[in-house]
Amino acid sequence: MTDNINIRFAKPEDVAALVDIYRPYVLDTAITFEYEVPSTEEFWRRMNAIQRKYPYIVAECCGEIVGYAYVGSFVGRAAYDWSVETTIYLKQDKRKQGVGRKLYEAMECILKEMHIINLNACIGYPETDDEYLTKNSVEFHRHIGYSLVGEFHKCGYKFGRWYNMVWMEKMIGSHPEKPVAIINVNDIRGLLQDKYHIE
Repeated sequence: MTDNINIRFAKPEDVAALVDIYRPYVLDTAITFEYEVPSTEEFWRRMNAIQRKYPYIVAECCGEIVGYAYVGSFVGRAAYDWSVETTIYLKQDKRKQGVGRKLYEAMECILKEMHIINLNACIGYPETDDEYLTKNSVEFHRHIGYSLVGEFHKCGYKFGRWYNMVWMEKMIGSHPEKPVAIINVNDIRGLLQDKYHIE
C-alpha cells in the first residue's frame, strides 16, 4: 500500500476528513484521553496554531486521506526549542500497513531540516490490554526507534477505568555544544518540496 501513498502538508479543506479519522479514537478508545470529539472549527483552530511553526502532514492514497501526523512544542520554554512532541493517527482500517512508518519517516526528514533533535511521544498505556487500549502504540514506536523513558501511573481516567501514560523518545541528531537555531517550517517549504517531494 505504501507505494501509493503521497505525503503532503495538511490544508484547511482536510479538516473534516481529519476529524473523521480522529473521531473513533475519542469515542471508542483510550488512545486519546480526550472525552469529546472536537468540532471542525475547534480542530481547525488547533491545526492552524500548530502550522504557524511546525509541520502538520497527511498521508493520501488514491485521493483519500488515510492518516495524519504533526508535532508541537515540548513544554514551551525556549530551552526546549530542539525538542518536539509527536502525534500520529491513522484510519482504523489502514493500521499495520506501513502508513504510520511512512508518515513518521517524512516527518523526521522535515524536522531534521528544521534542526529539531529530540522527538517525544506521550502514549496512553494500559497495565493490561483491554478493549479500549493496548500496548500496540508503544510497540510501534519502539519498532521505529523510540525508547521508553518514563511512566506515570493511573493518571488518565476514561471509560470507568484508570490508565497509565508513558513517554518515549527518539534522537534524530547530535547535541552540539551550540545548537543551530530552529527554522520555522513555513520558511523551508520550497526546500521540502524540492528535496523530499512533500507538497
